[in-house]
Amino acid sequence: MPVHKSSNWAPLTFDLTQPQVAKIDAARRILGLATQSEVVRTAIGQFDFSSYAAKRPIHRQISVRLAPELREKLRRVARSKNVSIGELLRVALEHLTATKPAAAKPAANGRRRK
Repeated sequence: MPVHKSSNWAPLTFDLTQPQVAKIDAARRILGLATQSEVVRTAIGQFDFSSYAAKRPIHRQISVRLAPELREKLRRVARSKNVSIGELLRVALEHLTATKPAAAKPAANGRRRK
């Protein structure tokens, strides 16, 4: 694909996984392309978007009430892990064990332990 020089062209920034970046680098070498932009333009030109269907579950937005301390904890962890608070909530919910707690075993004197 020819390199286009135009004042209307602007960078488009988006996140990729490391394997996707590696695939772009490999395609550059194999196809003899000079830039990542050329690889992306080639991929867009070859891909049939009419047959594309998103492979992600339907999302629904909810609101929950959290104590200020818990919100701050989520903010700190999100910042340190470089992820969104929503991502942290989704992973916590995925790992939630939805089982009832076991009933307290009776003590030797027949009373339940607290």
